[in-house]
Amino acid sequence: MFSLTKKKRFFRTFFYLINKKENKKKVAETFRLGLLLCLVGGFTDAYTFTIRGKVLANAQTGNMVFFALRLIEMKWMKALFYFLPIAAFALGILIAEFIKEKFKHSKIHWKQIIILMEIVVLLVSSFIPKGELNVYVNIAISFVCSLQVQAFRKIRGNISATTMCTGNLRSGTENLYHYLTTKDRDFKHNVLIYYGLIVFFMIGAVAGSFFSELLGEKALLVCCGLLFIVFSVMFKDNI
Repeated sequence: MFSLTKKKRFFRTFFYLINKKENKKKVAETFRLGLLLCLVGGFTDAYTFTIRGKVLANAQTGNMVFFALRLIEMKWMKALFYFLPIAAFALGILIAEFIKEKFKHSKIHWKQIIILMEIVVLLVSSFIPKGELNVYVNIAISFVCSLQVQAFRKIRGNISATTMCTGNLRSGTENLYHYLTTKDRDFKHNVLIYYGLIVFFMIGAVAGSFFSELLGEKALLVCCGLLFIVFSVMFKDNI
């Protein structure tokens, strides 16, 4: 059990990481932006699972497995159902890289353009009714997640993800081992970053489930609000 002093030290370090100022070129890698984006990542995953056909649209590993299985079974239409989100995800990566190159020297940071694209896609998706059109919404959300995962690949210099947790869990646990064996504070900070991202992803998932039940397809408007905050914070921090 943590003593009261250790708990205070833990939360002091956690909020220090959130509020610490970064070099202007690295503001898009700040911990607070990462936490907000993880809320969005968890929210969209819970949203698609809760009301869009029990699909986890953020990561594509499962879709690749099901795609391969349907090919073996020669169920071509069902195979196509799983292939389309994969293709949308790949397309998002290509578009993110194109935007990065095209707007490299623009007054508005290219990552802010990515955020605006996410807002537009999610806003449109929030007005698509549940049912037969779910597949198109899931494809759109896979596309959005690929934009986000490609644009925001590091948090405070650490390779991380805001739309999935497996890599964060691996890296966080690796850093935990090194902290326990060396007591190096840098490893401790990394542990807090990775596990903090995971916790906020789960908070986003809980919120996504709650608002999906409450608002239905319009729940995505909550994500739009969170992304607008991200967009605004990036202006405030002078990227």
